[in-house]
Amino acid sequence: MENETLAFGPPLGNSRVNQTLGKMPQHPLELQVVTILLVLLICGVGIAGNIMVVLVVLRTKHMVTPTNCYLVSLAVADLIVLLAAGLPNISEVVASWVYGYAGCLCITYLQYLGINISACSITAFTVERYIAICHSIKAQLLCTVARAKRIIACVWLFTSLYCMMWFFLVDTAQATFSDGVQVSCGYRVSRNLYLPIYFLDFTVFYVIPLGLATVLYGLIARILFMSPLPASPQDSGRLSFMHQGKPPSSSSMKLSCQGNNGALSSRKQVIKMLAVVVILFALLWMPYRTLVVVNSFLDPPYLNIWFLLFCRMCIYLNSAINPIIYNLMSQKFRAAFKKLCRCEQKRTENPTPYNVPVYYSVMKDYSHDSSDHDVTEQEDLNGFSATVKKSKLYR
Repeated sequence: MENETLAFGPPLGNSRVNQTLGKMPQHPLELQVVTILLVLLICGVGIAGNIMVVLVVLRTKHMVTPTNCYLVSLAVADLIVLLAAGLPNISEVVASWVYGYAGCLCITYLQYLGINISACSITAFTVERYIAICHSIKAQLLCTVARAKRIIACVWLFTSLYCMMWFFLVDTAQATFSDGVQVSCGYRVSRNLYLPIYFLDFTVFYVIPLGLATVLYGLIARILFMSPLPASPQDSGRLSFMHQGKPPSSSSMKLSCQGNNGALSSRKQVIKMLAVVVILFALLWMPYRTLVVVNSFLDPPYLNIWFLLFCRMCIYLNSAINPIIYNLMSQKFRAAFKKLCRCEQKRTENPTPYNVPVYYSVMKDYSHDSSDHDVTEQEDLNGFSATVKKSKLYR
């Protein structure tokens, strides 16, 4: 089982040739059972969760923000990894390769496409959050939904072209045994030729994204946690009512201060959530990336089947866990997920009108000219709505 693709076997090995051998080798029964159970569980949860992420952003207008656009790109990439790497692993661990030559090329291509776009999407929303928080003036022009969509399109185009090399690096091979023929999908070139490709991927899609994320999240933390804004209630009130041409009253200043404090708290919540996504990406990809580097200097390479299973499960888990993180750490995503589930259950009923609070409408209009454009940063709108109603009683 040497020289197979990411989902189906060791990441390194030697090229194979057709040959006649003795009895066909079989994976241990316990490995087959554990693999099938874990893959079904992880991929089932991950596919459902990532589909929900895409749906809640596309179907909810106020969820369409630059950050969420990058999260949709990440969710689609994770779906590709789970479908192209996770599910085919079930049939491969039980039998031989059943998807043919075209399946070998396309599935391998999709595996690396999803993996690399995941890394690029994480880098993109890290840079976007850094600009939005640390350079709020530039964010008015740079951190927009339209620009995010263009960046995502460029990322997908570049990565799609970059991963096309895998069409020329993999092939099917069969080994004839005394009790049958075993087909496998693996690399067609020698080990010293595809090692530079692995190191290029390791640098561009792992080391650089994590190094950049470490620096940028450090700068973001310094802004949000070391010198938080707003500076004073007077400044907050003046900013909130400047467009109305009215001097801020004491009640309006309190309302504006509460709103800015709420926005700051929500910003911190979003940054914590995205930082957790990056940390999990680093930790869950570390076993496989480390194995590739170590096997580059070992001959023969380390190919323990249980450790290889652990590496693959970590990769699948990385693609499945992000929606769970959103649900646990973001009130906005949690509410959107619940609303999506209720809509699916009550599809035949007439939809109830959604009344947008006055404060939210002001913030939404103002968001086009401010770095506070992300609705994910306005996590608890109902609390602000109640505050607005109270403020009206004093006018």
